[in-house]
Amino acid sequence: MSSSSLLQTSISSSSSAFFANHNLTFNSRARSVSLPAKHVGICKCVATPQAEKTEYKTQVSRNANIAKLQAGYLFPEVARRRAAHLKKYPDAQVISLGIGDTTEPIPEVITSVMAKRAHALSTLEGYSGYGPEQGEKPLRAAIASAFYDNLGIEEDDIFVSDGAKCDISRLQVVFGSNVTIAVQDPSYPAYVDSSVIMGQTGQYQKDVEKFGNIEYMRCTPENGFFPDLHTVSRTDIIFFCSPNNPTGSAATREQLTQLVQFAKDNGSIIVYDSAYALYMSDDNPRSIFEIPGAKEVALETSSFSKYAGFTGVRLGWTVVPKQLLFSDGFPVAKDFNRIVSTCFNGASNISQAGGLACLSPEGLKAMREVIGFYKENTEIIVETFESLGFKVYGGKNAPYVWVHFPGRSSWDVFSEILEKTHVVTTPGSGFGFGGEGFVRVSAFGHRSNVLEACKRFKQLYK
Repeated sequence: MSSSSLLQTSISSSSSAFFANHNLTFNSRARSVSLPAKHVGICKCVATPQAEKTEYKTQVSRNANIAKLQAGYLFPEVARRRAAHLKKYPDAQVISLGIGDTTEPIPEVITSVMAKRAHALSTLEGYSGYGPEQGEKPLRAAIASAFYDNLGIEEDDIFVSDGAKCDISRLQVVFGSNVTIAVQDPSYPAYVDSSVIMGQTGQYQKDVEKFGNIEYMRCTPENGFFPDLHTVSRTDIIFFCSPNNPTGSAATREQLTQLVQFAKDNGSIIVYDSAYALYMSDDNPRSIFEIPGAKEVALETSSFSKYAGFTGVRLGWTVVPKQLLFSDGFPVAKDFNRIVSTCFNGASNISQAGGLACLSPEGLKAMREVIGFYKENTEIIVETFESLGFKVYGGKNAPYVWVHFPGRSSWDVFSEILEKTHVVTTPGSGFGFGGEGFVRVSAFGHRSNVLEACKRFKQLYK
């Protein structure tokens, strides 16, 4: 093949339609090369669709009990809506009176001891690794003395933990999937959700907005937020919170005596949540063990979270009396100890040092001052809504104000307040069907924020 043929072939093979439709002459060193015009069809490239990629799946079935849950846990959902609101109004000063998270600094008399314990871990003399799963002995003794003096509770009845919420789930593991439960309605969502996850319940019944196989003990303004026990069916476990989250109500001594007797008559176990006991102003029991006979039918869980600002530090405890027995006579405390030893390595030693500092004379004084600050916030919130003509409950014995919006959807009210005032509250229906028509307003907030939020409430509802 001649050099001119090679050149023609080379150019033709790489040419486009532009070259094909023109006679081109190339001058190269006194030789000219003529390329004849040639008709070339235009090639249209069409991408063929790739086969849809199939995700790899294991052969492990999803826990059908978790699948029963209707939505995300209440407080993350509130946080999600708050985040969406901030995205919509990036310059808004959003005030959060929703989730019950403390806002005031932990008193220095407590943090200084924690800092000292933390620093000691960097020394040979002060280092410690794993501790007793049940908690350090001095702290257990201090809890028994500070909260259960003269009530017959001993230090080895107390299990120190990373919080009451965590202990609720550990207790559910102890009870297993074959028990039946009763809850106040409305109530703290962890009781119901953990029961669903454990397989203790039936399916969610949308028409009544309840799970099957749960006894909902209706608590309303009409019954003083204490259930009519004559209408309550027998269950194995009774979850009861006083002072109550979310309603802020507190059971009287007479009411708790009825509850203990009801449990004895039915052979039930009461899980008594006393996380807000130190907020009590009325002369009501701060512990279920103030009621005669309670040690035979009840255990109690509590926390430093709302007393000392330990929501992030994480420290709580559960009391399981030796007298509390299963139907076969086996002590509940021994099974709880087994679960704790298996599922938990004990609370942080730094947190436990802080807990011990909380229960010193100086620490108790400092905690009461912090609690007093939040109780002043509740008074401001209560006065605000009452001045606007709303029916208001709670606030006196708990850091929560339960505001009634009759005939309205709780989520609608939540959205209205957020949209028009940039204040986050908590919809009452998130605590159960019995909370519909109410909104919970938390007193956990800086004083300036609480005052500003109340100012906005007055502008909205005046």
